[in-house]
Amino acid sequence: MLHHILVKWNPTVEKQAAVQAVRALYAEATAISGVHRVEIRENVTPRENRYDLMIVLDMEDDALPIWDKSSLHQKWKAEFGSRIEKKCIFDCESV
Repeated sequence: MLHHILVKWNPTVEKQAAVQAVRALYAEATAISGVHRVEIRENVTPRENRYDLMIVLDMEDDALPIWDKSSLHQKWKAEFGSRIEKKCIFDCESV
């Protein structure tokens, strides 16, 4: 499955620094059992109604509970939760 995380940063967040920190954190995501690939994409259309970042994890369906309990996911929530204005999670089948 593809696990999408769409992020809109708080207005005070320096976006490029945040993206670099996210990339560094998620660089180890494939070490988690069942996670095969990570893709991080930045928004290219600077409009107020756009999200800033998309993280896509290609993972086995049954890896989601493992991901949720992982130290990487816990660190993501602890370090970035307060920087996020809005977040959207969307899971779908991988093609």
